[in-house]
Amino acid sequence: MSDQEKDCECPEGRVKNRNGDCVMPAVSFISLILSLNTTALFHLGELPHPETGQKSMDLELVRHSIDTLVMLEEKTKGNLEKDEQELLDRVLYELKMRFIKAKDGQS
Repeated sequence: MSDQEKDCECPEGRVKNRNGDCVMPAVSFISLILSLNTTALFHLGELPHPETGQKSMDLELVRHSIDTLVMLEEKTKGNLEKDEQELLDRVLYELKMRFIKAKDGQS
């Protein structure tokens, strides 16, 4: 990778705006759902810690992320766009299945 390409990259979690500045991405319902999903996957041990590279599991924190998504689903019922609702439904289903599998694996 050239120095020019490195200069064009943004730090993790940031994107370039129209002026070429590295900024946080726009806040949206979808970005919130994806953030909570990533958090849950991290606590399921499916994503490594960004600094240590270690993976660890904390099912209590996974459950908390799932409960937060369920609360959002309840509070936004009837107010979401189709793509938002579909993403929320899919993320919740997949996280619940992974949680059950992880919990059964610890028994």
